[in-house]
Amino acid sequence: MRNKVLLLVVLVLSVIAFFAFGLEEWISIAHFQGQFDARPLLSVLLFFVLYVVCTALNIPFATALTLLAGAVFGIWWGTLIVSFASTVGASLAMLLSRFLLRDWVEGKFSQQLNKLNNGIERDGNSYLFSLRLIPVVPFFVINMTAGLTSMRLVSFYWVSQLGMLPATILYVNAGVQLAAVDELSVTGVFTPSLIVSFVLLAVFPFVAKKIMRLLRDARRLRSWRKPKNFDANLIVIGAGAAGLVSAYIAAAVKAKVILVEKAKMGGDCLNTGCVPSKALIHAASSLHLARKAEKFSKNSVELQTDFVKVMEHVRSAIKKIEPHDSIERYTKLGVRCVTGNAKIISPWEVEVDGRTLASRSIIIASGAQPFIPSIPGIEKMNVLTSENLWHLTVLPKRLLILGGGPIGCELAQAFRRLGSEVTVLEKGSRVLSRADADVSKFILQTLASEGIKFYLNASVESFSRENEINSVTIKNEVEEVETLVFDNVVVAVGRRANTEDLCENRLGLENDATGRLVCDENLRCSVPTIFACGDVVGPYQFTHVASHEAWYASVNALFGKFKLFSVDYRVIPWAVFTDPEIAHVGLTEHSAQEKAIAYEVTRYELKELDRAITEDDTQGFVKVLTVPGKDKILGATLVGARASDMVTEFVNAMKNNKGLNAILGTIHLYPGWSEANKSVAGNWKLNHAPERLLRWLARYHRWRLH
Repeated sequence: MRNKVLLLVVLVLSVIAFFAFGLEEWISIAHFQGQFDARPLLSVLLFFVLYVVCTALNIPFATALTLLAGAVFGIWWGTLIVSFASTVGASLAMLLSRFLLRDWVEGKFSQQLNKLNNGIERDGNSYLFSLRLIPVVPFFVINMTAGLTSMRLVSFYWVSQLGMLPATILYVNAGVQLAAVDELSVTGVFTPSLIVSFVLLAVFPFVAKKIMRLLRDARRLRSWRKPKNFDANLIVIGAGAAGLVSAYIAAAVKAKVILVEKAKMGGDCLNTGCVPSKALIHAASSLHLARKAEKFSKNSVELQTDFVKVMEHVRSAIKKIEPHDSIERYTKLGVRCVTGNAKIISPWEVEVDGRTLASRSIIIASGAQPFIPSIPGIEKMNVLTSENLWHLTVLPKRLLILGGGPIGCELAQAFRRLGSEVTVLEKGSRVLSRADADVSKFILQTLASEGIKFYLNASVESFSRENEINSVTIKNEVEEVETLVFDNVVVAVGRRANTEDLCENRLGLENDATGRLVCDENLRCSVPTIFACGDVVGPYQFTHVASHEAWYASVNALFGKFKLFSVDYRVIPWAVFTDPEIAHVGLTEHSAQEKAIAYEVTRYELKELDRAITEDDTQGFVKVLTVPGKDKILGATLVGARASDMVTEFVNAMKNNKGLNAILGTIHLYPGWSEANKSVAGNWKLNHAPERLLRWLARYHRWRLH
C-alpha cells in the first residue's frame, strides 16, 4: 500500500511539473521544427519520450502530438514514431492502472470484474482490436479499463499497436497537410488535400465499424455453406404479436416473407394471454359493478355467477379478434403462412416438418411459456397456468395462486369477484415487486378488502393429494408451517422463453439463465443472419414491446446491410389491470434510488377529481417523478380507474421531450379522468411558483389600488 501511495504522489507531481515548467509549450510546429533541423536524433528521442509520458499519465495532448508528428517528421517517420510511442505509453498506463486500482476494484466490484475477465478470455483480443480500430471510446479509458482485467501485457501491446495504426496514419497525414498551409486565408486553409484529410478522419470510425462488422460476421459464418438460391428474403418463426408485426412490415416493403407457426395464429396474446384475461376481468368487473349498484335500487337482488356464460364471453372475444391475426388476412397482405414445427438448421435455412426453406435472414419470435417451478408433489396437481386456465368449465370453489405479480393479482381479483375463495402465495415481501412500495401496499390492501387472502414471504414446501383433497404445505413469514386446502392451483411465477429444440446446437445461439436469447442492441443473435424479438428476447414481456421490437428486428433483418438501428427502450409503459388499474412509465422511486438519480415527487389524489367523485370511484393517485427544480418527467405512476388510458399522455410527453408545463398548458375535457394529469402538473407548478416575482406582483397590484 505504501508503494502505491508513493507512486501515486510521484505521478501527480509529474503532471503538475509538466504544466508548471511550461512543457506544453513544446507542442508547437515552430519549436519542434527548429529542434529537428538542428538536432534530428535528439528531437526524435525527446518527442518519443514526451509522447510516452503524456499517454502513460493520461495528459490530454495525444491528438495534438500526433498532428505535430506529421507536421515535423512527415507521413512515414511520423507514423513510425507515433505508432510505437503511443503503444508503449498505453501499455504503461495499463500497468499503472493494474498496480494502483485493480485490488481496490476487485474488492468492490469482484462480480462485475469476473464477468469482464470472462469476456476478455473468450474474445478479448478481438474486442480490444475493435475498440482501438474504431476511436469512439477515448483511448485513456481503454488503457485504464484493460489494467483492471486479466489481459496479458504482450497481447495488449500487439493488439493495440495494430488496432491504432490506421487512425495513427490518418492523424499523422492530417498533420502533414496542416503543415503545408502557406497562409491563413480561405484558399490557403481549405486546400483539397487538407479537406480530404479531415473528411477521412470524420468517416473513418464509420468505415472501420462497418469493416469490423463484416469481418466479424464472415468469421461467424465461415463454417457454413450459403445456399445458392433463397425461398424468401425473410423467414419469421412464430405468429404471435412480434412475429405478426415482423411479417406485416416485411410484406409492406414488398419483401418476400414466410411466416411459420406450429399452433394458432395470434400467439399467446390472442389465445391465452391479453385477450382472454381481459375478457375474464371484464366479466368479473361487470358482476362487481352490478352488486355495487344495489345502493341505488329499492330491491336487493343476489347475483349468481354463471361461469359457463363467463367462459363463453371469453371465447367470443377471441373469436371476434381472430380475423385480425388470421392466415387469410396475412396471405392477402402477401405473407406466405406455413403451419408446422420450425427448426433452424443453418444461418439461412429453416426446416419445417421435414421441408427445408432458405432465407436471407431469419427472425425468431417464438414467444414464451409459463414457468412451472420444481416443488415436491406438484406433478400430482392438475396445474393451471395462463395457457390452460381457459379450459375450465366449473368455477373453482377454493383457488390457490402461486405468485403475486401482475398475472397473479389480476386473476386473484377476477376469480374472487366471480365467487371463488382465493389465496395468493408470494415468496417476496410484497406483491407487484416491480412497482413502488406505496403502490404495492395500496393494491394489497385493496385486494385484501375484497376477501383475498395473501401469504407474503411464503415458502412452498410441498403439494399433496389424498382422498381427492389437494393441499399445500408452506412456511409463512414467521417460519411457521401451515397446510392449506384448495381445489385448483394457478401457477403465475414467471415465463420461460420458447427456445428448446429451436435450432441445431452447433449454431451456438446464446441464451441467458431464463432461456431468453442473447441479442445485441440491434436485436441480432450471436449468428449475424438471425434476429429475435418479443418474449423470446425480453427484457419486457409485453405485447406492445414485442410489436415495438418487431419493427427493429424486421428493418434490421432486411436492410441491415446498409444501416442497423438500435432498439429504443427509453419510454416503455406497462399496466396491471386490477381494479383500480396500475399504469407506469419511466423511473419508479425505487429504480431512481437504485441508480442514484435525484428526483422530486408530485402527487395528486383521485379523491379530489370531480369525475372520480361523480362515479364514486375515488381510489388511487397520480405520482410523477421530475428532475429537481425542473418540469422534465422522469417517470409517472397512476393508480386508479382508466390508469392504462391516462398514462399515454405521460408516454407522449416523455417521448417528445415535453414536461409538466406542456401538460398543464393543454386543454383537458371537463369532467374527464385525464384532468388528473393536468392537476398533478398544476400541483408541481404550485410547488415551484416564483415567490420573489409574486411578491413584486403583489406590490404592483397594491400600488394600482391607489
